[in-house]
Amino acid sequence: MSAVLSFITPPPGFTPHTEFVLDPVDGADGLFRLDAVADEALRLFVVDPHTVVEGYEPVLTDQQVAELGMSGADDVLVLVVASRTPDGVHVNLLAPIVANPATGVAAQVILDGQDYPLRAALG
Repeated sequence: MSAVLSFITPPPGFTPHTEFVLDPVDGADGLFRLDAVADEALRLFVVDPHTVVEGYEPVLTDQQVAELGMSGADDVLVLVVASRTPDGVHVNLLAPIVANPATGVAAQVILDGQDYPLRAALG
C-alpha cells in the first residue's frame, strides 16, 4: 500500500511540508515510511498501532472527525510515530497520525483527556 497523505497542518517539526508519501517498509509488518514529497530527506517512521500495542483505541473529537471529512470509524487510518532512542524504540500514543483513507486528508492529533503515553516502549 502506497498512498499520498495531505496534512491539514504540517506535522510538528516539518513546517512547511504538508504532502507526504506513505510506503510500507519491506519485511516489517505494520511499519511505514512517511516521506515529505518536496524533500526526500524529511522522513518519519510510523507504525500501525494494532500491530504493536494491544487495546489502543483513541477517541477523536467531533471537530477532528469533521476536519478530516470522516463519516465513521471505518473511515479512519491510525498510525503512531516510532522513534529510536538509546533506550530502544518508542511510539507516541498521545499524538497519533489520523487519516481519511478515501481522501488522504491527514492530521497529527493530540488526544486530550485520554491516558496514553507520549513515549511507549516497544518490546
